[in-house]
Amino acid sequence: MTLPPQTRREARAARDAAASGSPADVDVDLDEPVAPVPESLDTGAVAVRKGSSVLFGRGLLYVVVWSMQLVVSSLISPVLAHLMPPAEFGVLASAIALYQALVVLAVAGIDQAAVLQRAEDGDDRRARGLLAVGMITASIVTVIALTTIPAWGDAAGFVGSHPLLLVAVLWTGPAAIVQISLALLVAQDRIKVFAVTSLLSSIGGSIIGLGLLTFVHADATTYAWGGVVAQGVAMVIGIAATRPRLAGLFDRRTNARAFRLGIPIALGNLSYFVLNAGDRVVVQRLLGPEEVARYQIAYVVGSAVILLLSFTNQAWAPHFAALRDTVARRQLAMHSRNELYRMLAPVLLAVTLVSPVALPILAPASYHVHELTIVVFIVAVTALPVAASGATGRLLLIERRGVAVGVIAAIAGVVNIGANLVLVPVFGIAGAAMATVVAYVGLAAMQLFALSDRREWRGPGLRIVLPVVAALVVAAVSTAVPQDALWNWIRVAGVLACLPWFIRRLRAARGGAS
Repeated sequence: MTLPPQTRREARAARDAAASGSPADVDVDLDEPVAPVPESLDTGAVAVRKGSSVLFGRGLLYVVVWSMQLVVSSLISPVLAHLMPPAEFGVLASAIALYQALVVLAVAGIDQAAVLQRAEDGDDRRARGLLAVGMITASIVTVIALTTIPAWGDAAGFVGSHPLLLVAVLWTGPAAIVQISLALLVAQDRIKVFAVTSLLSSIGGSIIGLGLLTFVHADATTYAWGGVVAQGVAMVIGIAATRPRLAGLFDRRTNARAFRLGIPIALGNLSYFVLNAGDRVVVQRLLGPEEVARYQIAYVVGSAVILLLSFTNQAWAPHFAALRDTVARRQLAMHSRNELYRMLAPVLLAVTLVSPVALPILAPASYHVHELTIVVFIVAVTALPVAASGATGRLLLIERRGVAVGVIAAIAGVVNIGANLVLVPVFGIAGAAMATVVAYVGLAAMQLFALSDRREWRGPGLRIVLPVVAALVVAAVSTAVPQDALWNWIRVAGVLACLPWFIRRLRAARGGAS
C-alpha cells in the first residue's frame, strides 16, 4: 500500500522521532522522494531496540565508573580495620553514615530535577540554573549543620567526637555539589569528565585518607580529611565542566517546580536510608552488637548487586527523561526490566556460590561465616524487586510524581522495621534479610499501583521467569552443600560458568533482542 505524500512525510518524522527519543519537529524536504512506509512499522519497537542498545551499551559505562566506589569501599574497609583502633573504625563508620544522610538533605533532589528540566527543554540553560540553586542549597544545609553540632552531636552518639563531626559536615557540601554535577554530566553524555570527577570523588578520598592515616595520625578524623580534600577538588572540576548559571537563582517558576519534585525525593531517599539501615537497629536491640557485625558482613556481599542496580538507575535516568513518547518510554521500561531479570539470573547464582569463598576473607572465623551464606542469598534475592521498582520509579519521576515516590519509600521503610520486629526473633539475622525482601517487594508493588496508566504494563513472561527461578533454586540448594575445599572449588567452577551466561545476556540486551 502506498501512502499519500503528506502521510508519508508525517510517518517518517514520527519514525525518526521514536528512534531518537525526540519530538517530531524535524524539517522535511517537500521535494525529496520518500520511500513507502509499511503500515506494520512499529515505531515503538524501533525506539525500544535503539534504547536498549544505549542502556546496555554506553549507559553501562557510567555504571562501571559509579561502581568503583563500591569496589573501593569493599577493599578499603579491611585495610582501615587494621590501621586504626576498633573504636576509631566504629566511630568513622557512624560518621560516614551521618554524612551520607546529610548529603541527601543537601542535594534536596535537585540532581533529578535538573535531569528532567534538561530533557524537557532540550538544552542546558535552565538545568545549569538549577545547578547554581543546588550549590546554594548545599551550602545552606552545610552551614546549618556546622553551627548546630553542639546541639545534636552528643545526642547522635558522638560524645567527644565533635572534631570528626566537623570534618564529616565539611565533607557534605562539596559531595552534594559533585552529585548534582555528575547527574548533569550524565545527561550531557560527557563520559570523560564524568569519569574524572566521579573517580576523584570516590577513589581520591580513600587514597588521600590512607596517606594521611599512614604518615600523619592513625585516627578517624585524619582519614576523613582525605575525603574533604578529594571532594573539594572534584567539586571544582564539576563546576568548571557544567558552568552553573547564576541567573537561574532568580528563575522562581523553575526553582519552585524543582523543589516540588526534589524535596519529596530527598525525604524518600532518607526513607531508603532507613530501609537499608533500619534492620541493623532492630538486630542490635534484639540480638546484640555481635549479630549486627555478622549481618553487616553478609549484607555487604549480598547487597552488592542492589547497589549496582541503583547506579544503573542513575545512569539510565537521563535517557528515559529524554524519551518524550510515553508509549515508547513504557515499552523501554518493561524491556529493560526484563533484560535486567535475565542478567540477574547468573549474577545472583554467582554471588551465592562465591560467598562461602569470600566471607572467610572478609571476616575472621569468630564471625561463624559458614552460617552466613543463606543470609547472603536472601539479601541478594532483593535485587529482583529492586529491578522492578527501578522500572516504575523512573516513570514516576519523569511524570514528576515526587510526592508519590517519597510516600511510598516512607511506607516501605516502616514495613521494613515492622517485618524485622516480627521475623528477627524467629529467624535471627536471616529474618532481617527476609524483611528486606518483603519491604522491597512492597515498594515495587506500590510503585506499580501508583502509575497513572497500567493498562499496557506487562509482567515478565515464562521465558524470563523460568531461568530466574532455576538459578534461584540452584543457589538455594548450594547454601546447604558442605563448605569444604572440594565443594568450594566446585562453587568457583560454577561462578566461572556463570560468566559466559552473563556475557551472552548482555550482548543480547545491547542488540535490543529479546
